[in-house]
This record gives sequence, structure tokens and C-alpha cells, in this order.
Amino acid sequence: MQKKPSPKPHGAPRLAPRQVRIIGGAWKRALLPVLDAEGLRPTPDRVRETVFNWINHQLPGDWDASAFLDLFAGSGALGFEAASRGAASVTMVDNHGAAARQLEANRDKLKASNVTVLRADALHLARDLAARGQRFDVIFADPPYQLGLLSQVLPLCRPLLKEGGMVYVETGEALPLEGELPDWLAGWDAVRADKAGMVYYYLLKPQASAA
Repeated sequence: MQKKPSPKPHGAPRLAPRQVRIIGGAWKRALLPVLDAEGLRPTPDRVRETVFNWINHQLPGDWDASAFLDLFAGSGALGFEAASRGAASVTMVDNHGAAARQLEANRDKLKASNVTVLRADALHLARDLAARGQRFDVIFADPPYQLGLLSQVLPLCRPLLKEGGMVYVETGEALPLEGELPDWLAGWDAVRADKAGMVYYYLLKPQASAA
């Protein structure tokens, strides 16, 4: 069930723990605790399975040479899934202290040496990483729906992608892909798209002329 909107990305921590299950790779079936907080929505198993099948078909190189960036890591469901499947590196970003600490605890539980957790603002960090010349094969951009961050972060993803790289986005509303595109969506192709319940999810690639 979708949680009510909160002015903060994840709101105040609650007492009841939740769990997320890794569905593939070295840590398949591992259960990881998830902070129970307003606005934090682990990507469902079925959606993750679909998304990683998409990525498998689109990834230009081997998993063990791939770099992933999870800009709104939250539960870590996407980032830990990528790490479990053999990604060379996964950088998880969250600006909520309790959520970042839970990500670190789960990383340590799994002994996931390929995972780095950063407590930072995703928009500021994206600019900083681009300025430093860091590039990624896959970027997860699944911000809290109610804050309107997707239109701000998507343009920042383009300079962070390697050639052939892609961005996975998850939203509470369908992307306006028909007709004249808004500026923040211009130059992107939706190579795959689907919907599960009230969740819309897409795999986007920069158009060749805009890469």
C-alpha cells in the first residue's frame, strides 16, 4: 500500500521493521531489514525481476565490469539486487540518516565489498560526480513521488552515463511521452516501459543525437 505523502523524503522512523528479499544472484533469497518510514517504498519483487531482465538485455558489457548508481537508495532493494548479480560497483545515495545507516548495516551483513553507501543530497551529488568525471552503466532514479524530483534529476543523469548506459525511473504517474515532450524529458527514449498497480516504471536511454 502506498504510504501518505510526507514533506521529508522518508519522514520519521517507525518501530515496526520490514524486509526486502533479494531475488537473484549470489545473495538470492536473503532477507534484509528495511527502515519503516513515510515515503520509503521498496520496489516490489515482480517489478525488480522485470527490470533486471531488461537491464540484462541492454547492458553493453559484462556485469562484473558494470558500475551502478542508486540516487535515491531508500530500502536498497535495487542497489543490493545489482550487487548480488555481480555488479563491479554499486553506489547507493540517501540523504536520510537512519535510512543510510540501515543501508550500511545491510551492506555489512552481506559483506558486500562492491557497495558504497553515501549520505548526501542526490541532486548535489549527481552534479559533483559529473564534475569529477565519474560515469555509470546504470542509474536508478526512484525519488519519492510527492516531491517532484524526477524532472530535476533526470537531466543530471545524462552526463553521468557511459556510452550505452541507461536510467531506470519509477513514478506514481505515467511519463508524458506522447506529443511535445517537456524539456526535462527531451532527448530520452523509453526503450522499455510497464506498469504494476499504481507504479509506472521505465528504462530510458539518451537518444543518439542527444547523448
